[in-house]
Amino acid sequence: MELDKIDFQILRILTENSRIQWKDLGEQIHMTGQAVGNRIKKLEDSGVIKAYTLIIDEMKLGLDYTGFVVVYLKTANHEQFLRFIHAQNEVVEAHRIAGKGCYHLKIKVESQEQLNSFLNNLLDYGNYSLNLSIQKIKQCNPIAAKLQ
Repeated sequence: MELDKIDFQILRILTENSRIQWKDLGEQIHMTGQAVGNRIKKLEDSGVIKAYTLIIDEMKLGLDYTGFVVVYLKTANHEQFLRFIHAQNEVVEAHRIAGKGCYHLKIKVESQEQLNSFLNNLLDYGNYSLNLSIQKIKQCNPIAAKLQ
């Protein structure tokens, strides 16, 4: 699907507020709500819009600790490790990386005990290095910046 200027405007506005009414979005870009709805449907059908999401304040849910773990696997077979991280609620992001280490995990935990338990289980697959976040400085949607 070839995107035009209007599609990018719609995407930018939706990244700021995905719950906006089509009529209100249309007023911002000088289109009818029905025309905006048709555009959004095409963006969804083509896979440009994959899902709508919700941003939650993890601290208010008790997830007080954010950790960044670099994992150094002790085997070339990663299948068991991949099954392990998919089953762990603590892992909120996982990336296979180039450079030092094999994987980079972002984890969220409620307590030091939960963190220690996770790390102890991780030792079954290899070694790790851990960095704990002490303050979130910036959070943004990189797509929104691209659409500016």
